[in-house]
Amino acid sequence: MTRALFIIDVQNDFTEGGALGVDGGDAVAAGISAYLRAHPERYDVVIASRDWHDGDGTNGGHFASDAPPDYVETWPEHCVAGTPGAEYDPGLDATLVDVHVRKGQGRPAYSIFEGTDDDGIGFPAVLDRLGVDDVDVAGIATDYCVRASALDALRSGRRVRVLTDLVAGVAAESSAAALEELRGAGVVVAASGTDRGQD
Repeated sequence: MTRALFIIDVQNDFTEGGALGVDGGDAVAAGISAYLRAHPERYDVVIASRDWHDGDGTNGGHFASDAPPDYVETWPEHCVAGTPGAEYDPGLDATLVDVHVRKGQGRPAYSIFEGTDDDGIGFPAVLDRLGVDDVDVAGIATDYCVRASALDALRSGRRVRVLTDLVAGVAAESSAAALEELRGAGVVVAASGTDRGQD
């Protein structure tokens, strides 16, 4: 069994003070780093995604242009490639990450499965090459990119767990609904300290 941790979009624009900052984002960044340092042998590979949007245009309608953002399909400008907002939150120790994935790049993209690695290889192919069959998911935002990434991991035939103490969402109600949806789909929803043998 090859186990991976997915760290979803722990970026400056999604943590406190960012363009789309969520409450608890900085704590998630620090918490993930502490968790990995405390359990260095838990994962065979650690993979982190980042939104990496184009600075020109609407990124396929992802950035609001002619009307205010609806915060469902359209959003304020965020995580533009090469800007400080697109970088990892400083609380996340990027030296602990083995594979870096960029998603967006001119179009809407919520799931890590829509991204590519630094060599431009599509994420599903990256996972297949690594032989990953067991996935834990942490990061931002519970109700959007964490949700989409966990569902795609499940659909790909992998065992999936979302770490409830290492995620933060846009809103409490939609985050709770996302976790309930994931649980109903077959994702294990539990804190990072849960004994995996009891999952």
